[in-house]
Amino acid sequence: MPVYNESANLRALWSRLEPVMTGLGRACEAVFVDDGSADDSLEILRGFAADDPRVKVVELARNFGQHSALLAGFRNCSGDIVVTLDADLQNPPEEIPKLVAAIDAGNDVVGGWREERQDRTYRRLASRLHNRVTSAIVGVPMHDYGCMLRAYRRHIIDTVVECDEKAAFVPALANTFAKRVTEIPVEHAERAAGESKYNLFSLAHLSLNLITGFSMLPMRALSLTGIGIFLLDAIFAMLLMAHRLIYGAQQEGALWTLFAVLFFFIGLVFLALGLIGEYVGRIYIEVRRRPTYIVRAVHRGDGDEHATPRPPG
Repeated sequence: MPVYNESANLRALWSRLEPVMTGLGRACEAVFVDDGSADDSLEILRGFAADDPRVKVVELARNFGQHSALLAGFRNCSGDIVVTLDADLQNPPEEIPKLVAAIDAGNDVVGGWREERQDRTYRRLASRLHNRVTSAIVGVPMHDYGCMLRAYRRHIIDTVVECDEKAAFVPALANTFAKRVTEIPVEHAERAAGESKYNLFSLAHLSLNLITGFSMLPMRALSLTGIGIFLLDAIFAMLLMAHRLIYGAQQEGALWTLFAVLFFFIGLVFLALGLIGEYVGRIYIEVRRRPTYIVRAVHRGDGDEHATPRPPG
């Protein structure tokens, strides 16, 4: 649970989360990540940890952002199933057993879907557009990539951590490594106290990170634009030549010839930018160090059904 200036919600959150953890009937831990809070959130969290051994508090040196806080929490948790949750109580902790049950049913990633969002209209519209863009880029259609109430299997979390990306969008990255992904409806409430940390600028910044982190489409668009201009220039040049053969040389022909030459060089520039982008993109793919494959299990005929999966280095 990433926490940033949520002191007004933390006691209510823990009072609702603690009985949910107890009711699951399995070993649980609650990992709070204080993301450089300026209020007394950290002191409250330390009190939880002092009272309950199942609570772990990860204190970050400053505010790094929600997804960096998530990665810090992933590195400091030990469960076979990892559930993420916001600290603002908009996603009820009481929904966690539904996500755990969906993981137990064989899914690798379970996303929460806020069917009836209690947000302002502009945020709902912006989020809807963001979800469509994310689904198209990642290749895993989901209604709600922005819902923080999600569950993951351990091997997915290990692989996400192994990537060690500086601007990771965790839900999208996790979906690219999962074999079975599902989505279940969850409740959504109005923020009980405090202010939202997301605005339109934050969503735009997240979408830009998503496009540059999961797709080479912008660079390839330059290449396709260059090829398109070359084709248009070739058609234009053939039309000029046919016009000259049919009607002979005309005074305005020189102007159209200059346009044809200009189109040629514009297409050449776009094509050159696209090719440079392709090379830069290949370097970019290499330096991200994302695994090219994941061995989840090794099945043998000698009764050793599977081995503990390890993300490739």
